[in-house]
Amino acid sequence: MIHFIGELPLIQTNDNNIVLSNINDAVDYCSNKQILGVDTETQGFDFLTKQMIMFQIGDENEQFVIDTRTISIEPLKEILESNEITKVLHNAKFDYKFIKRWSNIELQNIYDTYLGEKVLHCGKENFGFSLQACTQRYLEVSLNKQERNKFVEQSSTPFTHYQIEYGAKDVEYLIAIQAKQMELLTRGELQEVIKLENMATKVLAEIEYEGIQLDRGRWEELSKLNNKKANDLIFELDELVTTNNKLKNKYHIPTQIDMFAEVQRKTNINYDSPKQILELFQLLIPTLEDVNGKNLYKYRYKYPLINKYLEYKEVSKLYTTYGVSFFKYIKSDNKVHTSFQQILNTGRMSSSEPNMQQIPSDNKYRNCFIAPNDWVFVSSDYSSQELNVIAYGSKDPVFLNALENNQDLHSVCAELVFKNKWTDASLPDCKYTISKQKCDCPEHKKLRTQVKSINFGLAYGMGAHKLSDQLSIKLNEASELIDKYFEAFPSIKRFLTKLGNYGKTHGYITTFPPFKRKRFFPEWDGVATTPKDLGMIERASKNTPIQG
Repeated sequence: MIHFIGELPLIQTNDNNIVLSNINDAVDYCSNKQILGVDTETQGFDFLTKQMIMFQIGDENEQFVIDTRTISIEPLKEILESNEITKVLHNAKFDYKFIKRWSNIELQNIYDTYLGEKVLHCGKENFGFSLQACTQRYLEVSLNKQERNKFVEQSSTPFTHYQIEYGAKDVEYLIAIQAKQMELLTRGELQEVIKLENMATKVLAEIEYEGIQLDRGRWEELSKLNNKKANDLIFELDELVTTNNKLKNKYHIPTQIDMFAEVQRKTNINYDSPKQILELFQLLIPTLEDVNGKNLYKYRYKYPLINKYLEYKEVSKLYTTYGVSFFKYIKSDNKVHTSFQQILNTGRMSSSEPNMQQIPSDNKYRNCFIAPNDWVFVSSDYSSQELNVIAYGSKDPVFLNALENNQDLHSVCAELVFKNKWTDASLPDCKYTISKQKCDCPEHKKLRTQVKSINFGLAYGMGAHKLSDQLSIKLNEASELIDKYFEAFPSIKRFLTKLGNYGKTHGYITTFPPFKRKRFFPEWDGVATTPKDLGMIERASKNTPIQG
């Protein structure tokens, strides 16, 4: 039965499934329930400026549809903030922000069916995680979503019975979906994961809701500085092109001096055009196929032009991505409000509009974000997080001993890999020799850097080609270095090999207990899986338990 609660007159209907009720009826019914479906309809996506115009609550038997333009849901506050009653929503972060903004109510004890579906089917591309997909998958019910757009910008016009039925349907099926999901989550030993994700979604909703202030003046000064740096680098690039014997005849274009220009360019190359840059660099490296930064990185020491170009691209990105164009993300409350994607294939999160996880680590940028009055920002980080996970998973005695005793793990590993070469490189006052701490010995620093690249590369399934590029050494030297490493740490090799083989055999991989987060590989096709896809699956299988 659908109960409509509002003061505006209904557009006439003969539908006997809709009865008029009041807010006390909703409170009386919901107070005795252990689990309730909750949903909202809004004028748009921005919780700061678009109103919540409809609120729905109920279960499979009774649904209460409340016109929040005329009726306050404050009497439901105790129910919605109760830790004893589970509230089931789909994409809970969205509803949470609107409910808090327009009713000053903070939902507690949330179960998100969207997150439940993501946990169950993580990694399955184009699987379908919408409420419509879930009702079809679990209940064989087709939800008609055509009414959704009719709420956009709706202000004072009465709701139609179609809109009321639409709102009711969104809560009617939530509890049944949650029950079906919990059966599968329990079977897959994923109860702890969904519990964790449901707790996290409230925290993330609060972060999105609160937002963060930005010092526009300081940010704009950085933008001007990077614009000048980028322009200066263009002239430096021109100079490198026109003084290179392989390039100058084609690209040095004499120009008539403009008495009004401060400096004349020596080429007409557009350094922001990948096509032009590829043609330019192919004169130096004929086999080069693209100018992707990762592909160019290995040439940076051999070709000063390429090194300067990479520097230009970095500064140019700072100017374009983190310049005044960033101000478009400042909302009506003069704050930046990011949006989190809570479950990625790796087990990590991402953020967008804007991507706050990619803000440059330089404090010149981070200090542009302002804490409210009487508050401060506290920054903290895990120490050697990936290495601790590798140590835990592999049970390697050297890793465990070094980490438990606060020794410099990279130096400990380098000593075992390079043996006499490491010992012979010790200076008289070597901190490592004295206390197993990071030292200042020049040769130790070089050897430590090589092993450090392997240590962290393990978490990403790095092979010899990647190590070769990263350390600018020959491929056979990189292969030999990895062989030496695994000779020194056979338990780590066994651990990573086991993970890689599991993913290739089963088509999925899990993280460590008690969470056992599962990631499926859509490319997997049993024995028919291509070698290229098996290689990708193997690398991801090594990476996911560590990153997840």
